[in-house]
Amino acid sequence: MTLDRRQFVTAAITAAATTNATYVPARSKGKMSFDRYAMGTRRELFLDDFLIEHTHGKIAFELHHPIAREQVIHHDRPWEGTASGYHTVIQDGSVYRLYYRGNNFDLVNNKIQPTNQEVTCYAESTDGIHWEKPVLGLHEQDGSSKNNIVWQGPGSHNFSPFLDRRPGCPDRERFKAFGGLKRDGGMLLFQSPDGIHWKKSQDQAVITNGAFDSANTGFWDPTIQKYRAYWRYFTEGITEADNWKPAGIRAIRTAVSDDLIDWRGEHDLEYTDSPDQQMYTNNIVPYFRAPHILLGFPMRYVERGWSPSMRALPDLEKRELRSAAHIRYGTAITETQIMASRDGVLFNRCNEAFLAPGIQRPDSWYYAHNAVALNMVTTRSSLPGAPDELSFYASSGNWHGEGAKLTRHTLRMDGFVSVSSPFEGGEVVTRPVLFKGSRLHVNFATSAAGTLKIEMQTASGQPIKGFTLDDADETFGNELDRTVTWKGSPDVTQLAGRPVRLRITLRDADLYAIQFS
Repeated sequence: MTLDRRQFVTAAITAAATTNATYVPARSKGKMSFDRYAMGTRRELFLDDFLIEHTHGKIAFELHHPIAREQVIHHDRPWEGTASGYHTVIQDGSVYRLYYRGNNFDLVNNKIQPTNQEVTCYAESTDGIHWEKPVLGLHEQDGSSKNNIVWQGPGSHNFSPFLDRRPGCPDRERFKAFGGLKRDGGMLLFQSPDGIHWKKSQDQAVITNGAFDSANTGFWDPTIQKYRAYWRYFTEGITEADNWKPAGIRAIRTAVSDDLIDWRGEHDLEYTDSPDQQMYTNNIVPYFRAPHILLGFPMRYVERGWSPSMRALPDLEKRELRSAAHIRYGTAITETQIMASRDGVLFNRCNEAFLAPGIQRPDSWYYAHNAVALNMVTTRSSLPGAPDELSFYASSGNWHGEGAKLTRHTLRMDGFVSVSSPFEGGEVVTRPVLFKGSRLHVNFATSAAGTLKIEMQTASGQPIKGFTLDDADETFGNELDRTVTWKGSPDVTQLAGRPVRLRITLRDADLYAIQFS
């Protein structure tokens, strides 16, 4: 049966129940059936239904989850500790840079209290797997500057650096950062030439309308040629420095700027087919392989209260101790979600966890566990000859024992969500697209018996001679970048600049991304 766009999401839900897929794509707004999308040479992922006109057979959108690898960092220095967090990782050429808050919390007189000063710490790697904490000698702690501290003072609570990729950005300002709380006036702006030596860009906060008590982010958006910022606010209550009574939902606000100083277009994020949820962080960035798509990996915060299930979770004694200070310190649980947007405001937020707490074990299933660091990076695979993969870094051990930890997780390139079909088979037909180039590439995976085939159609849905399903060569295997062929030829030059549809058939296969070149 052919599905129209009003039926599409319902069909995806039905298919998910059959195939264990859990991801429901957003319904794109304002799109008529014969709209022509200028795809050009953009890589397109299936994080929404933007490209999809209709489906046939068994088709679902399947969410894929990162795989835990090794512990890469232990926050065990005297200026670090159990409350170390808000990690940011930046891949700067051949250097991987990691920033995080150094801080320790402990239970003192039935209160959760900091036992050291908040500072911003730094680690470095040449492969994203093995990390070192360099002795920088920049800031003194306990009478010594032999430490890896790159900033201390206002903004240290939530210091979030980014590499400024604006064309023409001066080398002396190559790195920027946001940090600050209401007591600091709001979001402060910092800059650095090397990611090590930091200074405030100005004394005054650049954004003041919000709560800010989280990791707040910014970046240069190459699609709109402006800076974007995302920060914490509460939907109810009062969040003034001298009158802190937040209420309602922990939510996310955004704005754009030409210069990182003057911000406009302030807007609260909207979500498609997603109920209100507590978003503790936002971690929104352009996906570097498809920068017109913004990806967010917010930490979902869930207060579960005491119950038999809560008491069955690990570290009960520690939970009870923290609950003596405030119940949420013992019974709140966190995990990471995934969401995507094409305009920076309307997000398709998956209601299922992208990185769930996982199998019960010590130091798991608690507040601040599995909070993913800002940014994903490219790292080599542990399988000889296999392609590079995406690495995510997630916190563990927070508020426990001898210091928080950071664990690396991996995912295939573009491997967040796939258009998936079981062995019974199904097909997807795209809306008309205008492309540039001479080749069509797919990021896909099949079983040994599975297959993927692509037919090129006119805008009205008629098969194009030489590119019909009968002409299409079967595509099978598991590859990040396979060129599609028709009777052995990959050349689609004659179709470039014309509105065409792609009819994609799948059997026991996953399609992650498509791109013309």
